Amino acid sequence: MRIVLYVVGVLLILNGGIWFLQGINVLPGSFMTGQIKWAIYGGLCIIVGVAAVVAGRRLGRRSAAS
Repeated sequence: MRIVLYVVGVLLILNGGIWFLQGINVLPGSFMTGQIKWAIYGGLCIIVGVAAVVAGRRLGRRSAAS
C-alpha cells in the first residue's frame, strides 16, 4: 500500500504541476493555457499528491515499527 501511495502521490504532483503551469500561462499549447481554473485544479492536485506521499511515509514507519 505504501508504494501505491508514493506512486499516486508523485503522479498527482507532476500532473498538478503541469496543470498549474498551463493555468498561469507558462506552458503553452493546450486549451488549459491561460485559464486560472486549471491553476487552481493543479494546486489542489499538488496538495493531494503531497498528502498521499506523506501518508505513504507514515504508513511505512508504522509497518517498520511493528
